[in-house]
Amino acid sequence: MTERITPASPPDDPSGGDRPPAVRLALDPVTWKEISHLLVNLPASIVGFVYVVTMLATGAGLAVTVVGLPLLAAGLRGSRQLGKLERARARGLLGLRIDEPSPLPVRRTGFFGWLWSSLKDPVGWRAVLYDLIRLPWGIATFTITLVSLFVLWPVLPFIARGLTNVDRAMVRGLLSPSDELERRIAELESDRGVVVDTAAADLRRIERDLHDGAQARLVNLAMGLGLAKEKLLEDPDAAASMVDEAHGEVKLALQELRDLARGIHPAVLTDRGLDAALSAIASRCTVPVKVTAELDSRPAAAIEGIAYFTVSELLQNVSKHSGARSASVDVWRTDERLLIQVSDDGRGGAGLDGGTGMAGLADRLGAVDGLFVVESPVGGPTVITAELPWRDRQNEPAQ
Repeated sequence: MTERITPASPPDDPSGGDRPPAVRLALDPVTWKEISHLLVNLPASIVGFVYVVTMLATGAGLAVTVVGLPLLAAGLRGSRQLGKLERARARGLLGLRIDEPSPLPVRRTGFFGWLWSSLKDPVGWRAVLYDLIRLPWGIATFTITLVSLFVLWPVLPFIARGLTNVDRAMVRGLLSPSDELERRIAELESDRGVVVDTAAADLRRIERDLHDGAQARLVNLAMGLGLAKEKLLEDPDAAASMVDEAHGEVKLALQELRDLARGIHPAVLTDRGLDAALSAIASRCTVPVKVTAELDSRPAAAIEGIAYFTVSELLQNVSKHSGARSASVDVWRTDERLLIQVSDDGRGGAGLDGGTGMAGLADRLGAVDGLFVVESPVGGPTVITAELPWRDRQNEPAQ
């Protein structure tokens, strides 16, 4: 079974996959839709042109007053809505597959934040340009189509196809979102949510571990020392026994605090790097693990930490679920990527939906533009590859 998690793929290419059927002399439904689109061009272009000219003239004329720029910003938001209507018309009548641009971000920055985000909105300005150049084209397409209906009807399908192809190009060029930019924005919004959720989950885990572990032991220690203090004069032997028990509780509490600190960020990773830290967690695995790290330098601390905790969780899965006799961890650098491969000879069948935390690992790696690949056929072996972007440690800002 092979599963691969990759950053979200871009939306369908608006230039491919939505080609209309070949032109025929008979006026089929597709041709009638194209004719309808060309006839509606005139009223639609008049409405858009009048709106844009009025909005620009009013906003520019009143720019020296306090109401000019707000009116222009509101007008640009209205242009966005006109562009939305034109995209809907192109989808319905031209069969054009075109996505909606991302909405303007909602930020609690007050009036001036709203004003600035509206004035610099590229989607609104492209819609303005579209409406400005559409009026002469709308007049031309309406006239040609109307005349062709009565005079040139035998070749009308070819005329309609040629004119609507120009319409398609204009809609794609001015009203379609930037595929790469929109995809990147969607990825960053998703990744931000993953990072926030992961940080919140880590804080809850730390709080739970402190409450259930070290804190409970320290409470018992305080109670034990209080009882020992009361027994000190009347029963010194019992008091000494209580102090011995308290001493044992102190050792256990310190060990739990060390384990908790290692779970936050291990000291060996900070002091000695990824190779030593991975060897340390491999030594705690229940199956023999061979660690090979071929790195000529250390990556950035954030990347190093993600790599460490990825291997740590994967080795825990090997110990708990794989039934393996041996495992290996390989770490190396290729160009500007850090690659990690964890393999075992266990029973296989691992997947992102198996409840072993792999889906969470995939989300964490995706939040930093990483990849997560699972190859685990039933019966084994299992090979899991993680890929992270490489950032040099010396390029990090000073802490």
